[in-house]
Amino acid sequence: MITEIAPAPERVAAEPVKARKKRRAWDEVPRWQIYVPLSIYLLFTLIPFYWILLFALRPAGSTSLVPWPMTFEHFQKVWTERSFGTYFANSVYVGLATLVLTTAVALAGGYALARFDFRLKRGFMLALLCSQFVPGALLLVPLFQIFAGLSMINSLGSVIIAETVFQLPLSMILISGFIRNVPYSLEEAAWVDGCNRLTAFRIVVLPLLRPGLIAVGSFAFVHAWNHFLFALMFLSDQSKQTIPVGLNTLMSADSVDLGALAAGGIIAAVPVVIVFAFIQKWLITGFSAGAVKG
Repeated sequence: MITEIAPAPERVAAEPVKARKKRRAWDEVPRWQIYVPLSIYLLFTLIPFYWILLFALRPAGSTSLVPWPMTFEHFQKVWTERSFGTYFANSVYVGLATLVLTTAVALAGGYALARFDFRLKRGFMLALLCSQFVPGALLLVPLFQIFAGLSMINSLGSVIIAETVFQLPLSMILISGFIRNVPYSLEEAAWVDGCNRLTAFRIVVLPLLRPGLIAVGSFAFVHAWNHFLFALMFLSDQSKQTIPVGLNTLMSADSVDLGALAAGGIIAAVPVVIVFAFIQKWLITGFSAGAVKG
């Protein structure tokens, strides 16, 4: 007759105690070991921002480390005299158009990658991944020749198309990961109820992709907003330049207007900060969802 041997009572009691002591050793980390490194990191992060605010808000020629008396003359100068109002409008137009185009095309391509099996699918995915290692400078010559043939040089459309082409591979990979996280059975249930593939995608899948679409769209918008190279090479008319190129005009070989440059930098940064402040919840959720599968 085989009987089951119960573990010794003292051993059963000893193991939880040991695990509890180990957890307590990790949990009871001195607070200064947490706050001191975080404070140092925060200090190094905030000092450049304070320095920009200092140059932007203090009067020209002042050497004070406190922006007092406070002045907004640098903002007025760059907005009116240096045409930053025009640069700002152009950047908004390029950023929003890139967002819409990139999201729409990547959504269609990502759905095909996630839901269909076709020949050379692995090779296509590998090509998308490898394209991320190609710097944007290598695309300038072929893109310039294409836009010159289409008479699109010195047009905001050329910058929008170039930014979309540059953003599409990563956006398509991310959206395909988001779609794979949506159970295929949901679409099949919609088909049983009489929906075609497009209607099922619009009604069932698309609402579930909102965090992922916000993440991809915001990434495309910020890249188009900050990108300097394409706008510099494809746009020659000053009235069509974007904010990164406008900031470059504030620096010359002989001198740099630090106050105007700092004010222009704040104007360029504030919209992006405001956008991320409102969408940060969706952004984190979207990127974490796309990173699970793919």
